[in-house]
Amino acid sequence: MPRSHAPAAKLVLAGGIAATVLMTTTACSGGAGGTGVGPNGEALVFGIGADSTQLLPWTATAVQSNQVLGQVYSSLLDEDSRLAPAAGLADLPEVSDDGLTYTFTLKPNVTFSDGSALDSADVKYSLEKILDPDTKAVARTSLADIKAVTAPDAGHVVIKLSKPNSSILSALSGVNSSILPSDKSLSALKTKPVGTGPYSFKSRTANQSVVLERNDTYFRGRPGLSTLEFRVIEDKSAMASALRSGTVDMAIFDDSVTAKTATSSSVKVTDVDQLDYHALQLRADAAVFKDTDVRLAVQCAIDREQVVKTAALGQGEVVGPITSPAYASSPDARPCPDHDLAAAKKHLSAAGKSKVSFTAIVPQGLYSSAADEAQNIQAQLAEAGITMKIETLDSSAYVDRWLAGDFDAAIALNGTGSDPATSYTRYFTSDGNFNKLAGYRSAGLDKLFAQGIETSDIAARKEIYGKIAKELEDNAVWIWLYSGRSYIATNTRVTGFEAITDAGLQSLWKTKVS
Repeated sequence: MPRSHAPAAKLVLAGGIAATVLMTTTACSGGAGGTGVGPNGEALVFGIGADSTQLLPWTATAVQSNQVLGQVYSSLLDEDSRLAPAAGLADLPEVSDDGLTYTFTLKPNVTFSDGSALDSADVKYSLEKILDPDTKAVARTSLADIKAVTAPDAGHVVIKLSKPNSSILSALSGVNSSILPSDKSLSALKTKPVGTGPYSFKSRTANQSVVLERNDTYFRGRPGLSTLEFRVIEDKSAMASALRSGTVDMAIFDDSVTAKTATSSSVKVTDVDQLDYHALQLRADAAVFKDTDVRLAVQCAIDREQVVKTAALGQGEVVGPITSPAYASSPDARPCPDHDLAAAKKHLSAAGKSKVSFTAIVPQGLYSSAADEAQNIQAQLAEAGITMKIETLDSSAYVDRWLAGDFDAAIALNGTGSDPATSYTRYFTSDGNFNKLAGYRSAGLDKLFAQGIETSDIAARKEIYGKIAKELEDNAVWIWLYSGRSYIATNTRVTGFEAITDAGLQSLWKTKVS
């Protein structure tokens, strides 16, 4: 799906997340770049491949929207360079002995970009709205164990859980759990965001750009840029040209060839691992996929290594459902770990079919490899008598269809993090807020997911998530393909940016243009 970045988990820290952290070069080329020098510092242009149409952080799913909103809003907790929860608008909480009560102390003197003060009432309001099904918030399922939120005074928030939840700190970090002002209507915030982030929203020009300005009252300190513009350039070759010419200062690519063409004496590229995974999502409630044997036929007919070579130019690793490092599942632990046409046809026969036809929606602009993935998979399935029709949609239409569950299958890039609970409960539990998109549910999975957050023991959790991965794979709920790499292209005038696993933009507020 449109990539909705899943936050990391506190308890995985002990599992040794191997996040790469590299400082971008501090050399100054003196060449062209950015939008020029302002009286209070430089502006930076960040190239994005699709318009940021979702401006309410609670419901934002597209990577481009989350990139923008991550600079405008803050959450109760943040993520560090290892993608583990860290202090955000509040310090890490005091936790009761029974693991049910979390007491947060808010940072003092935090203000929203409109000048109003943030207090515990805003936190209480935000969390309760996220938990309200009518809000359709991405993080609702991840926060569902919150029983009550109280604000004993302006500087403290108390969260009571219905049962212990080892992923709750992870769920409270990230864009989808942002804290919004309680005195602003959601309809107004959908067009003019008001947050506590390092940059404040100035304007959006549809299909062109979103312009942000420095928030001089940002609680962590003075942001490094006077202006931050997210400029829409859908064509990746045009993006590379814009980097070389200096009209764009930063961009993130997901293929090595384009990233290489962007490289010049004034543009450096840093590559980092992705935790995100590419998948062919089969909606089990769709008529064509209600029979497990049909889904298994699709799984057996696909050579994932071929998809990596074709769509990712070999720059990726075949993965199973769980990509979180401490809990990663083996891609070999699945029916048909290798391409097996005979098995595919056997499964079709078991379903009483010789041929199958379905349509897959494919995004244009959300990420560059989608079309190549779709075409390669289409050709492979045809060999097994399976027809996959391709319906290409612009990013906005794709997101709308995906959220509505209006598809048979979807070519998707899904975000994840260091805790699989925050990534998967929304899809694969019976009451998950995105369950209609997967269309698959079982009492066994519900029980396993509940067990996965009841314990903080890494070994025990790994065993549980291994069982979850097995059920998902044995039933070919989705076809997990691969995780790739991200290529962060940066003008050498840009300093202070930290390139981390999953290409997060947490450090963009400290970035400067020399």
